[in-house]
Amino acid sequence: MSGLMRIFAAICSQHMHLSWRSGQTMLAVSFLFIAITLLPFGLGPELKLLRALAPGLLWVVLAISLLTGLERLFQADYEDGTLDRLLLVPLAFEAVVLAKLLGHYLALVLPLILAVPLAGLLLNIEAARLPVLLAAMLCGSPALVLLGGIGASLAVSVRRGGLLTVLIAMPFYVPVLIFGAAAGRAGLETGVAVGPYLGILAALSAASLLLAPFAIAAALRSALR
Repeated sequence: MSGLMRIFAAICSQHMHLSWRSGQTMLAVSFLFIAITLLPFGLGPELKLLRALAPGLLWVVLAISLLTGLERLFQADYEDGTLDRLLLVPLAFEAVVLAKLLGHYLALVLPLILAVPLAGLLLNIEAARLPVLLAAMLCGSPALVLLGGIGASLAVSVRRGGLLTVLIAMPFYVPVLIFGAAAGRAGLETGVAVGPYLGILAALSAASLLLAPFAIAAALRSALR
């Protein structure tokens, strides 16, 4: 492994460790199951209605779980001066940003996606239909992290800017939630093609991967001036 790759892996690993140590992962997974447990009480005992709404509900709960952790994505590093030091490492700042986002994805999003099958069963989704929902979330969740990173970087200089971060990130989330919920609904119906929805979600993630690191890096540099 080259020196640059070791630096990239170290930044990613450090962010994962900090997320686990601070309890963000446990908090996000706990919120997911608390929300899924309470939803049937609000929707009533109609299982068909619960099953029909389940894909959209799971995507919304996933998005809210991610929004709760956005504030600390760059905020702690900004406050303690770590971001200033990261500008000095022999690695493009865009790659540093990407390493932190990858660590955030592995520490927070991946455990949430692994918890989705159990959450889906609690919402009356048949086990045979769960792989489509998982595939949709694997295709679309990178876009949620990358686009959420833009909101976090724009609000990084605002003390206690959690609400501002959410307000900035939410509009970016709307297309992903629309096509993610549509893919989940298509997966519950027989004979409905899911491929186009998965392709759109993958395209959104790919476009976010190409553009978001540069936008985030520019916003962070501006905040550090």
